[in-house]
Amino acid sequence: MVCKTRGTLVIQLSIKKTVVKSLKPGGYMVIDDEPCVVISIEKSKPGKHGSAKANITVKGFFDGRKRNIIMPADRMVDVPVVDKKMATVIADMGESLSLMDGETYETFDIPKPDDEEIASKIELNVQVEVWIMMGRMKIVRVKKD
Repeated sequence: MVCKTRGTLVIQLSIKKTVVKSLKPGGYMVIDDEPCVVISIEKSKPGKHGSAKANITVKGFFDGRKRNIIMPADRMVDVPVVDKKMATVIADMGESLSLMDGETYETFDIPKPDDEEIASKIELNVQVEVWIMMGRMKIVRVKKD
């Protein structure tokens, strides 16, 4: 597949392929261009006229939507590559936060987390762990000193 835009290229490079039957609860997969966390997977045995099927329940990592999909257990699916970074909160700009990467000292803006437990711990100059999947970022935890 040829990618014409740079943004698409980034998304294509942050995905790897795996077989459905190798997925486990707590793992990740891509459904409808959304990285999702596998909640449960049930595999059926192959029948007389068909291959084994997998019934997979997932939850969107960024949108929180629950999805259910049934597919052959030997099908290849996309799995997002998770890049984890530590960053420091340098400004609160209302709907978003300005963070500085701890390694490269780059600054970037990120939406505030939806999780109230994480959002309540965020203050200026606190370290946060940011997960980057398919070109999108999310704060997953706050590091307390």
